[in-house]
Amino acid sequence: MARLLNIGFGNVVNSDKIIAVVSPDAAPIKRLIQSVRGTPELVDATQGRKTKAVIVTGERILILSALQPETIAKRFLETNQFTDKGDRDE
Repeated sequence: MARLLNIGFGNVVNSDKIIAVVSPDAAPIKRLIQSVRGTPELVDATQGRKTKAVIVTGERILILSALQPETIAKRFLETNQFTDKGDRDE
């Protein structure tokens, strides 16, 4: 079942599709963003604010977010925590 992850400003992403959440400051990430700018492979969810995180999905789609990568990672762990508790053999 798909679990939706809030990435800010009412935008959500299917957490099962996320491969990585990275900072946009590194040169390779900047080049990657420029290479897909203007194509359907780039989703800008910043609502006009500064990009602070880039979410990479399994479908080779980049999602720009105005939230810090640490915040998104924390929300990801909180979203997936309830399934982890049920899977443990204690």
